[in-house]
Amino acid sequence: MKATRKTTRKAAPVRSLLRLTDVSRSYGDRCVLRAVTMELASARCTVLVGDNGSGKSTLLRLACGREQPTSGEVRFDGEPLHEDSPRTRARVATVMEAGSAYPDLTVREHLMLVAVGHGLGRRAGETVDRVLAAHRLADHAGSRPSALSSGQTQSLLLASAFVRPHDLLVLDEPEQRLDARARVELAQRLTAHKRRGAAILLATHDDELAAAVADHVLTLEDGRATVAPVRGDR
Repeated sequence: MKATRKTTRKAAPVRSLLRLTDVSRSYGDRCVLRAVTMELASARCTVLVGDNGSGKSTLLRLACGREQPTSGEVRFDGEPLHEDSPRTRARVATVMEAGSAYPDLTVREHLMLVAVGHGLGRRAGETVDRVLAAHRLADHAGSRPSALSSGQTQSLLLASAFVRPHDLLVLDEPEQRLDARARVELAQRLTAHKRRGAAILLATHDDELAAAVADHVLTLEDGRATVAPVRGDR
């Protein structure tokens, strides 16, 4: 009898998604970022750390195309990055400064609008219900955003990002206003998304969150960056 060779399916290769090359950003005479170079691959997370005013939020805005560098280059999957391009909107999800929800829509209606607007189609309802449960918002699905607590409002902001397809997540202190349990759940959720292939760029002051998800740590000081791996590449 002829032996049958068993085949093992290889995991999808890790590939570079986001690259910043000698990026600087100035506002008038004030230089906020100075020649920052970094690369972020799929299924990897880079955590930004640094004091307030060190340039973290500026770097995040450049990394999602919300701003353009004064000098240098930002490329996403090999092409220049601009927030308004359909390609960016289809593949990059953000949790930045406190977002605004549609005041006349319920929490579930808001998430449905986001899901349908990003092409989920018939899967939108099931996906929204799953995200509501994951963020402990199911009991508030029929509430208006104005009726939510500050922590629940932050959870809605996170849910609005997680409900849509994405290859890159850009997050600015997503743990703020969350209680201890929600922070643990956030770390677990980010780890799961990373394992499914998402690239994550995250600014945080939460050491436990950083330790749970980081593959690399980028430290910003006076607009300059140093990058170090965490326990090697995961």
